[in-house]
Amino acid sequence: MTFAQRIQGVFFEPARTMADAAARPKPIAAILILILALTAVFSYVAAPYSAKDSAAALKDNVKIQERMGKERFDEMMARMENPKPGGLAFRSLVVSPAFAGVFLAIQALFLLIFGRMFSSEGAFLPVFSVLLHAKLIDGLLGNLVRAALILIRKSVIQTSTSLALLAPGAEITSLTYLLLGQVDFFQLWMFGVLGFGLAAAFKIPLKKGMILSYAFWAAKVAVNIALGLLSRSMLG
Repeated sequence: MTFAQRIQGVFFEPARTMADAAARPKPIAAILILILALTAVFSYVAAPYSAKDSAAALKDNVKIQERMGKERFDEMMARMENPKPGGLAFRSLVVSPAFAGVFLAIQALFLLIFGRMFSSEGAFLPVFSVLLHAKLIDGLLGNLVRAALILIRKSVIQTSTSLALLAPGAEITSLTYLLLGQVDFFQLWMFGVLGFGLAAAFKIPLKKGMILSYAFWAAKVAVNIALGLLSRSMLG
């Protein structure tokens, strides 16, 4: 399959596409560059709205004000409410994709380790390849939908493609929103496609590939919830 056929196939022929991505992971640079570019574009679109959302959320947080002191807190709020364009661009176009690349590599490594419970086959490069191809579901289509919603609503935290849509009245900082926000439609789709890839990469039955993929998703959700609860406790 050509590179263009793989991009299309992820959405319409996942089994064939992911088998090809696992069997022929090289060259991996093209798909990695595409994923990082999509991350950079989405981050750049969302950055100014995310900064305003963060400022609004912290503005009346007495606990943070007491911890930092009024002067330092006011300086921080001024930076958040009026971020420098250069700083936003650097974080969006350089820092964000760099972190995304490292995070994807770490995820592939953990998938390889978990995959050893199912098979002695498989190597890092095929696993990394299928993960990157599956990421197109969330990174291309998912971020396209989210970016459109952000531009319409002028807000990041009010934008969701998860089950949080079922609780429109829930506070962003509430436990309900935190839990529902982890079940994202595009993430579920992505890990379903990833299941095909893991089955091919580890040469295991499709059922085991899906179990491995969604078990990894569940572990990722658990970590996100734990970090969210920690953040809530720190912010008061």
